[in-house]
Amino acid sequence: MSSHIVGTVLFLLTMAVLAVTVYAFVHAAMQRPDAFTAADKLTKPVWLVILGVSALLTFLPVLSILGPVIAAVASGVYLVDVRPKILCMILIYGIF
Repeated sequence: MSSHIVGTVLFLLTMAVLAVTVYAFVHAAMQRPDAFTAADKLTKPVWLVILGVSALLTFLPVLSILGPVIAAVASGVYLVDVRPKILCMILIYGIF
């Protein structure tokens, strides 16, 4: 009984991580390429590869819990560090 609950919770957490990673990927895809370099961050294609691979890692059964953890870290870094800098340049400085 408890193993079923644990499995269900892990599945729900994996789906939540996947949703956040897809959101980060879509957000990165919609930004201008020069916004990343202007914010002094990695380039747009690099972030798209990082987020795309991390989304795929959530489905690999070999990595079980490690795949979603890697995806959560990658999308978390993008959403907490890169996204605010890009939005700051757009809103405050009107660069883009």
